Amino acid sequence: MARHLITSALPYINGIKHLGNMVGSMLPADVYARYMRQRGHDVLYICATDEHGTPAELAAKDAGQSVDAFCAEQHDKQKAIYEGFALEFDYFGRSSSQENVELTQHFARKLHENGFIEERAIRQVYSNADERFLPDRYIVGTCPHCGYDKARGDQCENCTRVLDPTDLIGARSAISGSDDLEVRETKHLFLLQSKLQHEVEGWLDGNGSKEWPTLASSIAHKWLTEGLQDRAITRDLDWGVPVPADVWPDLAAEGKVFYVWFDAPIEYIGSTKEWADVDPENRDWKSWWYEADDTVRYTEFMAKDNVPFHSVMFPATQLGTREPWKKVDFLKAFNWLNYYGGKFSTSQKRGIFTDAALELLPADYWRYFLMANAPESDDTSFTWELFSSSVNKDLADTLGNFVNRVLSFSRKRFGDDVPAGAAAGAVEQKLGEEIAGLLAEYEGHMEALQFRKAAASLRALWSAGNSYLEEKAPWLEIKTDKDAAALTLRTAMNLIHLYAVVSEPFIPTSAKAMRSAFALENDTAVWVTQEDAKALASVPAGTPFTVPPVLFAKITEDDLAAYRERFGGSEDADA
Repeated sequence: MARHLITSALPYINGIKHLGNMVGSMLPADVYARYMRQRGHDVLYICATDEHGTPAELAAKDAGQSVDAFCAEQHDKQKAIYEGFALEFDYFGRSSSQENVELTQHFARKLHENGFIEERAIRQVYSNADERFLPDRYIVGTCPHCGYDKARGDQCENCTRVLDPTDLIGARSAISGSDDLEVRETKHLFLLQSKLQHEVEGWLDGNGSKEWPTLASSIAHKWLTEGLQDRAITRDLDWGVPVPADVWPDLAAEGKVFYVWFDAPIEYIGSTKEWADVDPENRDWKSWWYEADDTVRYTEFMAKDNVPFHSVMFPATQLGTREPWKKVDFLKAFNWLNYYGGKFSTSQKRGIFTDAALELLPADYWRYFLMANAPESDDTSFTWELFSSSVNKDLADTLGNFVNRVLSFSRKRFGDDVPAGAAAGAVEQKLGEEIAGLLAEYEGHMEALQFRKAAASLRALWSAGNSYLEEKAPWLEIKTDKDAAALTLRTAMNLIHLYAVVSEPFIPTSAKAMRSAFALENDTAVWVTQEDAKALASVPAGTPFTVPPVLFAKITEDDLAAYRERFGGSEDADA
């Protein structure tokens, strides 16, 4: 079996993430990782909190904490939320770890040795009101390319163009709002991406990027078509990976640190090393990242604004070291999940945040809805009406009601063991063929990382069970042919067990509840074979079972009214 290295964009440390962050990176990565584990592959899913940069410093200041204490506290808070969403990271690290510090400095030294880092005197924006140099992202203004009036000095969130602060129209400090800015000279290190342009192009053309989603490949090639620019990779901050004094003593003495976008992707490797350092005798981080063999397939998950850094800048960094670092094989990018037509925003506290979501409803409600409506081909919009409809129709009616009525009716009429009844007939054979076909469709979509289509196939599997139950009508069969009714219920119970296995990537907690309803020895969530799907006999007659509590409670109109009042919810909510 292949070895699957999976990473998702690192959640930033300065606050609890919203549902748009969740669906654009961590959740689909978890769904894919779970699926691959069930199929028997060796999976390593790595993530971490991204802890460097000015926003961390400012958030710590607002909280009245030292930045290291603030980051440690926020890391624990975010980790607890992701556990609440049932995200199964193999390791969830921190970009401020010693492992990442050492690796980042190693990358910098190697790039310098190979002539890809250069020290330059530059003129940088200084805010007189704030009495400090302003990092690029803390200068805001109007994008000269698309006219977006909240563009940052490093990148426009609207058109994703990479910017310099001096490009902005009407530049002002994001800290104080002051436009009393001046340009002063200071020295920084530059990554000479222009010298790596052709190597990155060659790598991108030769690594299967044509198979990436159009969103990811188009952004990467757009950057290359416009030409890679040399980019400053250090900043004037107190918090970050220090510039190593053995190579750049003057800059180290001035307290320069590496730009967060230089060290953050390296943290994928750093976090893997953190994972290995927990059990060094049994874990080898280099086998995944350094001279990794052809069995390792590396898949990244992220929203579209992160694509340029991961598809071009980080590969350029890796290539420039002249060392055999593993590079991404498949980059799965997502568009935006909006909230009633307006953007979710951490800074503006707009939309539903992950902690609040878990306070309202169990994780599986959110996991299923988000993946069934994942913003893959275009931006999608969250509305409470769409959410409640999806939960009520798909989860409560189609799946939950099927499980409850089959098990409750069987217990009432046949007791606490799976009934035997007649042998499977033509209707069951037809059902098995249908289930096997739908399962193959589902598997194909999961392999292709097409999550909305996968969710539709999963929903079709659930619907097939309901159609079978309506066709056979065991509540009528039992009046004239008890064995026929027992066969129908036994078959339906096998569908429940199959649903438990194949639904696990999307709704793991509910899937476990369904699977544990049956007292099967050594039962696991190992994937269903085509033969098993056709036979529908994994749960034999005589197996004890229990009726689990209601899997999914419906969302009522009163619930909706309360949610709208708390979070807002109208088509003009972004006005």
